[in-house]
Amino acid sequence: MFRLINIPVISNFYSHIVSYPTPVNLTYAWSFGSLAGICLGIQIITGIFLAMHYVPHIDLAFDSVEHILRDVHYGWLIKHLHANGASFFFVAVYIHMGRSLYFRSYLKPRSLVWVTGVIIFILMMATAFIGYVLPWGQMSLWGATVITNLFTAIPFFGEKIVLWLWGGFSVGNATLNRFFSIHYLLPFIIAIFAVLHIIFLHDAGSNNPLGINFLVDKITFYTYFYLKDVLSLILFITLLSFFIFYSPNYLGHPDNYIKANALVTPAHIVPEWYFLPFYAILRTVPNKLGGVILMVLSLISFFFIGLFPYYYTRSLRFTIFSKVGFFIFVLTVITLGWVGSMPIQSPYNTIGFIATVIFFMYIHLISPGLAILEYALCTRAWILFPEKKNKK
Repeated sequence: MFRLINIPVISNFYSHIVSYPTPVNLTYAWSFGSLAGICLGIQIITGIFLAMHYVPHIDLAFDSVEHILRDVHYGWLIKHLHANGASFFFVAVYIHMGRSLYFRSYLKPRSLVWVTGVIIFILMMATAFIGYVLPWGQMSLWGATVITNLFTAIPFFGEKIVLWLWGGFSVGNATLNRFFSIHYLLPFIIAIFAVLHIIFLHDAGSNNPLGINFLVDKITFYTYFYLKDVLSLILFITLLSFFIFYSPNYLGHPDNYIKANALVTPAHIVPEWYFLPFYAILRTVPNKLGGVILMVLSLISFFFIGLFPYYYTRSLRFTIFSKVGFFIFVLTVITLGWVGSMPIQSPYNTIGFIATVIFFMYIHLISPGLAILEYALCTRAWILFPEKKNKK
């Protein structure tokens, strides 16, 4: 056993998976990182099996999905696990990102951890959108038409980009083939970034609820946190199983269970629920180019969060103003998701505009501003009451 550990590859694997020193005070909120990794594995495995039976042709794609559900042995389980697994993947990632924001795990020396995580999130969105097109239902066709048409807003090159994406003059068979190829490739690219994400995390060391890494006692990841993650996984799989066995189509749009028809436009074109906040931001500006720029900025803005100075308060557990600001931000994102599912009319337009303004203000002004204020207040308190600082 000890001889095997001395082999470089096995030694690196052992140090990252088994003997990795982990802060002893981690809560179950840290389990969503491993849950997201497990969801990625489920999506890759089920996707490979689905690709064995799926036919990327506009005349056969919808029927091939029905063939998987009805005729392939346990095809219904694989398909529903893949479709619902995508939603649960986003649930795990959203909670994982929210935990990072709350405990400020994005600060130095973990800036690269946050940056790779945001890249994974953006790649996930691209993969999920392309995958949503593949069943070739009504919402698949019209969702692809609406989203790909957004590229026409790009000056000079927009039209050429759209024609390249379509492979013709409209969304058709060439589009479906290209989307299928890209959808099959992207999860493996996500897996590469996930490995980098873990490497950067283990190089810097895991954050903890206190936010002070070097003063916290540490234990090996195995077996203590394995058991904690296993319990989280059991609860997670139980909830996922409920949707798979009892309500497999609940998270999907009803129109997407109708075969695509280019002559019939759905009454209300909406994406999957995990796109809705960004879809609401896209619709905030009536101008197409302005909406696209705003949506792209909403994604790029997450990169700037990791650039905050390292001396700010390390965890929102010990703040008042930043904690209130964080929960207002969470409420804002939920509001944007609700607005994104509603028709483009009053009062949803006004609510979406206000929520969008708060979204950008929080990331670029409110969050760093409150952090600076609280840091200044803490520094001033130590000056006014030096005996409290000495006791600490």
